[in-house]
Amino acid sequence: MNNKHVTVFIWSIILALGGFLFGFDTAVISGVEKKVQALFDLSPFWHGFTIASALIGTVAGALFAGKPTDRYGRKPVLFVVALLFFISAIGSAIAFNVEIFILFRFLGGIAVGASSVVAPMYISEVSPAFMRGRMTALFQFNVIFGILIAYVSNYALRDMGDDAWRWMLGVGGLPAVAYFFLLFIVPESPRFLIKKNKTDAALAVLRKIETGNTEAEMEEIRQSMSGTRDKLFSGKYARPILIAFLVAMFNQLSGINAILYYAPRIFELTGLSTADAMLQPVLIGITNGIFTMLGLIVIDKVGRKKLLIAGSVGMAVCLGLTAKAFHDQSFHGYSLLVFLTGYIIFFAFSTGAVIWVLISEVFPNAVRGQGQSLGSFTHWLFAAIITFIFPVMVEKGENGAAYTFMLFSVAMVLQAIVVWRYFPETKGKTLEQLGDELSVKNIDQFKKMEA
Repeated sequence: MNNKHVTVFIWSIILALGGFLFGFDTAVISGVEKKVQALFDLSPFWHGFTIASALIGTVAGALFAGKPTDRYGRKPVLFVVALLFFISAIGSAIAFNVEIFILFRFLGGIAVGASSVVAPMYISEVSPAFMRGRMTALFQFNVIFGILIAYVSNYALRDMGDDAWRWMLGVGGLPAVAYFFLLFIVPESPRFLIKKNKTDAALAVLRKIETGNTEAEMEEIRQSMSGTRDKLFSGKYARPILIAFLVAMFNQLSGINAILYYAPRIFELTGLSTADAMLQPVLIGITNGIFTMLGLIVIDKVGRKKLLIAGSVGMAVCLGLTAKAFHDQSFHGYSLLVFLTGYIIFFAFSTGAVIWVLISEVFPNAVRGQGQSLGSFTHWLFAAIITFIFPVMVEKGENGAAYTFMLFSVAMVLQAIVVWRYFPETKGKTLEQLGDELSVKNIDQFKKMEA
């Protein structure tokens, strides 16, 4: 790895810290959701809504982050994201009623949704094609690392008394401050700079990251900007829209966010003590981190498509076994931990590693901000829906948990089929090549594709 590639790696690590805050915010609620339910005397419906309030915020953040990102740049939006994470962490920790708690969790959700739009796109735009998959997947690795640290933090703070839940939420403010100041190190995206006709600044950034002819690279990017007035929802972008929608939807239909949010509760259903039920998610978090790193290492060699197919099959099997265990009430030893750990292994190196990479790749420069926003919006919309209804589904009847996990299993079978039939392979190609290949050039080609 030469000096230029080290520079890209350092920038990517910093930008991917948005993923750490994303992961911490996502998982920290698992340690406090039962306390919040009891403290504010919430019904199952309002409990689900309160926990999903952050995800409702992510839907809004993902939906509206694209326009300011395209207008003002990637970097200014991430500064706002860091501030929102800090405000949410402190505000949620000191909330004295459920309405205030929901408000600050909602603000944190806006930050999560916006970071999932901006950070992966930003990383992909400052990374050479041959290492783009690994660098963009750093975002997902940091999501997993944030989840792990949240689980560890929750476990470590569990004995802090009645206000332990406040400490669990409040500590998230520290990495938010660090992220804000580290962002000063990273330059603006060269593709955004070219879009704004700041060619000298763009060329200076490209010279720090590209080993080839930077002038030719800049000209290729400039040419790809010829459609900057294009609208996303036109026939020519039908294929990237479909790919982004499907990969985001299936990511959540795997049940990942519901499992991460409610992990201690799931383990308590098997009869474990509260302490053991909070420890086992830590083991899942460690596994998640290890196998996300594996996905990060091989994604540019194996490719996105093969990882998705292999992971879908593995997840379907593990989720099916989990459903059977709940149906038969056959929790022998740590069988549920084994099944869910297996599920996490397959999720981590496949859809976990691929989702943000693929969404950031398939849209051309002209509509990348809008496209990234669409993919993230879809992801968080389904996350909010599933997280909201998960406690209701699990508690509905004797076999509620079994039927819920079986639905997740069937969804993964469908994902394997859809990816095999319809998804392209994107490894090793520049963003400009992909934008050209996946966009429909004229209405006749679009009609042929539909046929």
